[in-house]
Amino acid sequence: MREKIKTGVTIAEVRGTIREALSSPGAGFNFSDRYTILPGFSDVHVHLREPGFFYKETIRTGTLAAAAGGFTHVLTMPNLDPVPDSPAHLKVQTDIIRTDACIGVHPLGSLTCGEQGRRVSDIEGLAPHVAGFSDDGVGVMDDGLMKEAMMRVKAAGSITVAHCEDTRYPRESREAEFKQLDRDLDLVAQTGCPYHMCHVSTLESLALIRQAKRAGLDVSCETAPHYLTLSDQEIRDDGRFKMNPPIKTPADKEALLEALADGTIDMIATDHAPHSREEKSKGFAGSAYGIVGLETAFPVLYTKLVKEGILPMEHLIKLLTEHPNRRFRIGSTMPDENDPAPTFTVWDLETTYEIDPAAFLSKGRSTPFAGWQVQGRCMLTVMDGKVVYRREQK
Repeated sequence: MREKIKTGVTIAEVRGTIREALSSPGAGFNFSDRYTILPGFSDVHVHLREPGFFYKETIRTGTLAAAAGGFTHVLTMPNLDPVPDSPAHLKVQTDIIRTDACIGVHPLGSLTCGEQGRRVSDIEGLAPHVAGFSDDGVGVMDDGLMKEAMMRVKAAGSITVAHCEDTRYPRESREAEFKQLDRDLDLVAQTGCPYHMCHVSTLESLALIRQAKRAGLDVSCETAPHYLTLSDQEIRDDGRFKMNPPIKTPADKEALLEALADGTIDMIATDHAPHSREEKSKGFAGSAYGIVGLETAFPVLYTKLVKEGILPMEHLIKLLTEHPNRRFRIGSTMPDENDPAPTFTVWDLETTYEIDPAAFLSKGRSTPFAGWQVQGRCMLTVMDGKVVYRREQK
């Protein structure tokens, strides 16, 4: 039963466990044997925008959106105000998490002070309190500084989470990503620092990751649903198609799908990056970089990959749970009958519906998947025995 439960079972098969979890007053749910139980997902790349930019998203709205998408753990990026480059600055964020988050939120500390790329952050002071270190949104250009950061991250027993962007190349170019990745992997070989690459989008980057893994380096990577299901041929003059790194060619999309199948890509993350309506309404050229993804990730991946026979359901679930949980030491598996405070999600995998950004719980509405017909609707999310999301049932 325990092995089967990891990849999804029907309500009928674990009805007793679920009823126990929902025994608190007001937690009633209209059970149907057509529903499927899945683990809570873990997203290792999320922007909750608070502190500093709460008009885009808050920890409250972002974690509600995550729960509505079946996520029970998220890693948050450090491009905030203040940037979590010291324990004091981190505390501003964790105080809000403590009071407002409805799921597990695991902050990343910044690699450099203020994400300015000039001086390494207080790695030693932050390491016990963060899931890793990143300057997400910008690449660290100074080779010596990046090496120093990696050495200190390694000594602190943590992991470097890298946004690879070499600013000597246009952001839209392939070189901007894979040239800095190539530099970073050389530094990983020198320092032995555990390394995770964010949002891989090019076939050249995948070749470098494969080579590094064959060489025995402690390297992992993620990609996002939009890189797996879209190519630059589908881009329109609309801010909802603008993200960093940009969507690449059909050949890159195919290479990413192959890399999912052969294990080169370790996990899928959303890079949920909400902005205000004004910031995303200036056409493709003038809009801010970033789209939302927490509430669409599983439906899009299930519909476009699993239902079309590209990826087995079991593998997709591992990419969203087991692999990120193990790499970042977070999350949990599905409960068994003896779990007193289970974490799990309930899904309707049969109903087809249209993605409607107006119905999102996130403050962000900008998604390239608006209007898509998908299957896979989260009905219920339970975190440590507590209902954190329940879809209204008619």
